[in-house]
Amino acid sequence: MLAARLYAPGDIRVEEVPVPEVGEREVLIKVMAAGICGSDPPRAMSTGTYSYPLTIGHEFAGEIAATGSGVKGLSPGERVTAIPLIPCGSCGYCRAGQYNLCDQYDYIGSRTDGAFAQYMKTRAENVLVIPDSVDFETAATSDPAAVALHAVRKAGITVGDTVAVLGVGPIGLFAVQWAKLVGAIMVMAVDIYDEKLEIARRLGADICVNARKDDPVAMVNQITSGKGINRVIETAGVPQTQHQGCLIASKLGSVVFCGISHAGLELSEAAVDRVMRREISVFGSWNSGDVTLPYEDDWKTTLCFMGQGKIVAKPFITHRYPLIDVPKVFDDIWNGHMVHGKVLFLPHAGGET
Repeated sequence: MLAARLYAPGDIRVEEVPVPEVGEREVLIKVMAAGICGSDPPRAMSTGTYSYPLTIGHEFAGEIAATGSGVKGLSPGERVTAIPLIPCGSCGYCRAGQYNLCDQYDYIGSRTDGAFAQYMKTRAENVLVIPDSVDFETAATSDPAAVALHAVRKAGITVGDTVAVLGVGPIGLFAVQWAKLVGAIMVMAVDIYDEKLEIARRLGADICVNARKDDPVAMVNQITSGKGINRVIETAGVPQTQHQGCLIASKLGSVVFCGISHAGLELSEAAVDRVMRREISVFGSWNSGDVTLPYEDDWKTTLCFMGQGKIVAKPFITHRYPLIDVPKVFDDIWNGHMVHGKVLFLPHAGGET
């Protein structure tokens, strides 16, 4: 089979490798669609994985090709996706149900072989069946959708809240949808690309701000008479939006950082003063899951709403490529040659669409 293997940062090779053999409690999945996460290019091109060579990619969907002898409740031919984080199950956080905070987790695509391949295997406990109404491409985005839902829950968004989503890549666009579904009366989307903001508008954003043209902080002060936004979700992971998030939150508001940072962050005196004087709560949001809910809940909720057509991904799936193009696509993204939404690889298909 073909797989995209990372040999060193910047050295991705698509090559023939054996189809994985499943263990007793593992599932072999024929990968039909796999997406590039925002964390994938920095890992593949700069920071690297935990061992080499390693098949990268962790957002995917496909169908079961085989199951181990100890697997119950899953059968060949079923359409599935899988949670990429594999918890140890024994640390204090796992025992408390906070699997996303596991001290010794494994992870598809960075610590163990991933989904940019024609076939991949994972443990059966992480596999979830896709609703019949959800196609493979949409199901391959269930990870960022679940991550966005986790951030929305961390923010504490409730009926009647005002919400700002800073950065409307895939996670931000899912956050816009979740915020509206939860009952936000106003959602502001902020980005630097008009194309992404237009998609955000179509998905429910009430106000869209291009930060290259308008100052989001001034805009919020204007439309709220200086009161600020109740809930802020920062998905870009850059100093500007992290700083802005603190400056636009209301008294007793919340700011959630769920964008992975790849640049230094220094909050200004004004931002820290705002957080302190307005008693703003600042949260981190990592992966998906909740202490009060089973680990799969963010995922099961996501797949349920996708099945009902209330959470969608197709409007921002912008590129589709065959597996052989993985090295070139990563190079283009890393060097800023692509403006893109969600990019998918179709391991059993032909050329770009």
